[in-house]
Amino acid sequence: MDFQYKETYTISDLLVIMKLLRAPDGCPWDRVQTHESIRQNFIEETYEVVEAIDKADYDLMREELGDVLMQVIFHSVMEEEAGRFTFDDVCDEVCKKLIIRHPHVFGNVNAETPDEVLRNWDAIKMQTKSQKKVADSVDDVAKSLPALMRAQKVQKRSAKSGMDFKDAEDAARKIPEELGELREAVAADDKDRLTEELGDLLFSAVNVARFVGVDAEEALTKSTDKFSRRFRMVEDLAAERGIDMKTAPMSLIDSLWEEIK
Repeated sequence: MDFQYKETYTISDLLVIMKLLRAPDGCPWDRVQTHESIRQNFIEETYEVVEAIDKADYDLMREELGDVLMQVIFHSVMEEEAGRFTFDDVCDEVCKKLIIRHPHVFGNVNAETPDEVLRNWDAIKMQTKSQKKVADSVDDVAKSLPALMRAQKVQKRSAKSGMDFKDAEDAARKIPEELGELREAVAADDKDRLTEELGDLLFSAVNVARFVGVDAEEALTKSTDKFSRRFRMVEDLAAERGIDMKTAPMSLIDSLWEEIK
């Protein structure tokens, strides 16, 4: 194998390594991968970077960012093999995008505040993507995003049309209405309607989150983490008192839950 070992490596070396792994005499696993087969890996690596950020673990962040970069290189090398584009093309496109969308840095447009920058960014984005209506930008939100994240982004973009609640309190009034409709669906045992009404309730909750400046995805993650911690404490407390949680009445489990809160 024609490869030069070094003390430190650069992005160019990463490209060489990936091409060697994909070569006929390279790695049997890497050779057979496709965009679809490693799609989930890309998602997982991205979330591992997010976890490192949440932990403020900068050594871990360096490692996980490398894994994400490797995924970018992996997909780019596959496309180079197919003759559609190269990693250099990827870099070229993102550089041009940054230059075009920052006319206050690379041009003669004035933008003194972050809000002004975002307004310019959105306007330029709609223009470069040939989006004529707000609905076009709404449709452009990736359907592969986590549902809460996508809902918040769709709401934020659609609000630019002027169709929006007045404030958080106005948005919150929708929740009891949607909850009532969900209860009706539960009573009717209508599975299709249950799915629809539960979705509407979650969508309304996301609207409130947007107005109060809370990220819905992050809020649910924190609530899930809180539940996990408290559940462990309840389970430990039940075991300490000789309570079988599988057979104990729910009122007793509830009392344990309230105790550990």
